[in-house]
Amino acid sequence: MVLYMVGLGLGNEEDITVRGFNIVKSADHIFLEAYTSVLGVDRERLEEFYGKPVIIADRDMVEQQVEDLVLVPAKTKKVAFLVVGDPVCATTHTDLWLRARQMGIEVEMIHNASIMGAAGACGLQLYNFGHTVSIPFFEENWRPTSFYPKIKFNRQGGMHTLCLLDIKVKEPDFDAMMKGKTKYLPPRFMSVNTAAEQLLEAEQTVAQQAYDGAKTLCVGLARMGQPTQCIRAGTLEELREYDFGGPLHSMIICGDLHDLELEVLKEYLIDGSKFELEHIETQHDEIR
Repeated sequence: MVLYMVGLGLGNEEDITVRGFNIVKSADHIFLEAYTSVLGVDRERLEEFYGKPVIIADRDMVEQQVEDLVLVPAKTKKVAFLVVGDPVCATTHTDLWLRARQMGIEVEMIHNASIMGAAGACGLQLYNFGHTVSIPFFEENWRPTSFYPKIKFNRQGGMHTLCLLDIKVKEPDFDAMMKGKTKYLPPRFMSVNTAAEQLLEAEQTVAQQAYDGAKTLCVGLARMGQPTQCIRAGTLEELREYDFGGPLHSMIICGDLHDLELEVLKEYLIDGSKFELEHIETQHDEIR
């Protein structure tokens, strides 16, 4: 029949659209994708709200079992695949859509709010954003800086950069597996603090002046769309020390700032910030 890819928004079980809710209520199978993001409430809250069981689609299912468990049933039944935010904001969901279409399955998208739009709550205009980048957790022997050239490109063009921060959910414990045990590591969610630290290290490593840890204005975002959302602006060095609370976090590295953007950002500037809004030096102006 149909595979419905339903956006849940950013907050809790009540953020689903009316159309999405009606589809879920009439679906034969309901899956919650819990690999690319997490919702502010647990599965039990969703099941109580929908009045139906919800199956968690973790990383293993999405990567290895999605065809058998999701796509094949969608040939004859109504399947709702629930996605935190909007279903078109991750390549994982685009791949699912493509595979469904190749199998002759009709797909309907039900859109909702995502971090791509909610980032504008800090006052930065969405049409002034460039490439979005992902910041992965640095490991002892793996410290990638593939995001750095995109940030530099954006800054040279006067554009802001939305940084999506890494999450690790149901990651295998390889040490335990070597002992013949199936075990998973505790979930990890990158904080603004960790991202700021890694960005400072990346600038020191690559050293192409994409941004200045002591001068470039950045914005930390936490739990967007939830009652406890937190927005604070400051330099990377300042954001590194600020307590943003629990997940999920993201960050923006500012490019050129217009007067209206500045007026809003003043409301979110960390108390005691050394950043002087009236003396902004932009890479864009220097290059021009």
